[in-house]
Amino acid sequence: MHLDQVVLNSPYRVSGVNPPKGAPQIKGQLEDIGFLPGEQVTLLRKGLLGKGPFMVRVGSSTFALRKSEAHMIEVELEPHV
Repeated sequence: MHLDQVVLNSPYRVSGVNPPKGAPQIKGQLEDIGFLPGEQVTLLRKGLLGKGPFMVRVGSSTFALRKSEAHMIEVELEPHV
């Protein structure tokens, strides 16, 4: 599942970043700000009509992402302990 498809305020884990073939540098940019495999991520808010921007917390930082950027981030539901 991709970050732009998740339920608000539920904990997920980043499983990978998959940029489009024409823009591989985006993977490095997203990883640099914390979207690394295993990192906890929570979607806090979606913009108007769910199109973006998306307010996202990764680790202890909060960022705004475009829908296209959020779609590049693969996540899995955080298992309950």
